[in-house]
Amino acid sequence: MNSSTAGAEPFIYVMDDDSMIRESVGSLLRSIGLRVGLFASVDDFMSFPRPDVPGCMVLDVRLQGASGLDFQGYLAAADIHVPIIFMTGYGDIAMTVRAMKAGAIDFLTKPFRDQDLIDAVAFAIAKDRQRRETEQGRQALRSCYEMLSSRERTVMALAVSGLMNKQIAGVLGLSEITVKTHRGQAMRKMNARTFADLVRMGQALGLHDDCA
Repeated sequence: MNSSTAGAEPFIYVMDDDSMIRESVGSLLRSIGLRVGLFASVDDFMSFPRPDVPGCMVLDVRLQGASGLDFQGYLAAADIHVPIIFMTGYGDIAMTVRAMKAGAIDFLTKPFRDQDLIDAVAFAIAKDRQRRETEQGRQALRSCYEMLSSRERTVMALAVSGLMNKQIAGVLGLSEITVKTHRGQAMRKMNARTFADLVRMGQALGLHDDCA
């Protein structure tokens, strides 16, 4: 994912084995200017060259040969991140709870209002944009971290864990001045303006103090 994908034009996947519903939902979403792909089955979706842009999936709970809920689990296991809006004519509380616990954006019971679907899609796209922006930030942070030397990484990890320079020097068998130099270099390479910034970066990277 490159730096431009979070703000790119979204793409909506509509999957329903009923062609009339599939076309109806697709027409509605196209009418508000969205790009839409229509899929009759899981195989159709998996063979489609999916664009690396924000989007979501409008998914029928009941599919031929597969449950939409099972497909939701498959996508998560395959690390395919796409917000899902379920639609069904056979919804029940247990089904809704299962879908929402697994991360579904909404669960619409047919027939639903056009505006309800439009609102759900807009919310899902916004969520996906936010996720992509967060991931891009983490990737940029990781790139900066990879520029650090092994010693700078160790000093950074110990520093963000709460140890003072003198304590870090004792742990590593270095002079306090050397520790300050490594810490300063780490802050510069990480583009941290303050030590508080460095601590937040360390938390985002999942650093701990056992990597000496």
